[in-house]
Amino acid sequence: MPASAPAPRTGRRAARRAVAAALIAAAVLTGTAATPVAAGPPPPAGHGPHDEGLRRALADLVASPGGPPGAIAVLTRDGVRRVYRAGTAETGTARPPRARDHMRIASAAKAFSGAVALGLVDRQALALDDTIGGRLPHLPKDWHAVTLRQLLQHTSGLPDFSRSKAFQDLVRADPRHHFDSRRLLDFVAGQDLLFAPGSRYGYSNSDNIAVALMAEQATGRRYEDLLRELVYRPLGLRDTSLPQGHRLPRPYLHGYAVEPGEPPEDVSEAISASGAWASGGIVSTPADLAAFIGGYAGPRLLGPATRAAQQDFLPGGASEPAGPGANAAGLALFRYTTRCGTVLGHTGNTPGYTQFAAATPDGRRSVTVSVTTQATLDPALLARLRATEETFVCALLAHGDEHPGHGDRGGHGAHGRP
Repeated sequence: MPASAPAPRTGRRAARRAVAAALIAAAVLTGTAATPVAAGPPPPAGHGPHDEGLRRALADLVASPGGPPGAIAVLTRDGVRRVYRAGTAETGTARPPRARDHMRIASAAKAFSGAVALGLVDRQALALDDTIGGRLPHLPKDWHAVTLRQLLQHTSGLPDFSRSKAFQDLVRADPRHHFDSRRLLDFVAGQDLLFAPGSRYGYSNSDNIAVALMAEQATGRRYEDLLRELVYRPLGLRDTSLPQGHRLPRPYLHGYAVEPGEPPEDVSEAISASGAWASGGIVSTPADLAAFIGGYAGPRLLGPATRAAQQDFLPGGASEPAGPGANAAGLALFRYTTRCGTVLGHTGNTPGYTQFAAATPDGRRSVTVSVTTQATLDPALLARLRATEETFVCALLAHGDEHPGHGDRGGHGAHGRP
């Protein structure tokens, strides 16, 4: 169905049910051949032999039971980008996914809020030991001892606003409900902390809402403006934004709810980004996401001292969904230790989309894998997706002086330079 045509009434109802069910069940806000497309200069000698395996990995993912209608992966090495794709950007058409198609990046947006906050730490406008009580005293007193560091590492104990009954009731009634993004924490303001701050890991969408509010308090500027100044412009991201409504910029990768025995249901524009905001509302493209993760995991955005804090990893802290290999949590950044080596990045999922973005610590190599369904609702599909992500990580680390299987050495996830 063309994007401009209204969906049938029954289709709109089904899409609303699919989105609401996905949001509630996962508490998110937590047969076509794949074809590689070279972008920029020709790939270096020796890169080509990986292409067939990568093509097959994406094609098998799309063809699997309950698989996404479309998938696209971007592999970048020293400025040379290769794009692999399978399936279609929109069912009923032959249009393939493209690197400049817009998409919801879901919780990968948390890395962007980390980039803003840590950028302000670099500029001494914020400190990692700043507390909610010191910066946001209007929030519950029980939360006041929570620090910015704990928020960024998901060790704060803040209850997750997206799990609250009041929030979920609004989503059930209307997935396009417009929330006041800066009041999302009101949904859990009457709740105590889930655990003592810093005592354990607990992934919460509330953490990054508080991070954005602290950044606004420290600067007197809107979070959206801070994103443009501290992230988009330095990294040359021209197709990334944080909207408030449900519309996606054109062209976009259509996202789908996939149910066995039913045709995929387009849920691309069935949800308002206002209910995710700094925890998952950003819209980007595969090309921009690849540029971002190389800059954020690498040295382009942050100074050495701040990067050392960013990459002080807590073993066992997993992103949502878990990325490939063994996961460990840094500050709005995760370490993924695979059978081939270690990369740093973030994942995300929301109705219609699942994301993985990672890079080597020097920022010279990056990989993103984006699929057009919420894989977390199907454990078998998620397992296949994680295996596919690891396949791409192995291809990323296959050349140069990486040491496959050795992981990082020391607390900051550093490899030898490729």
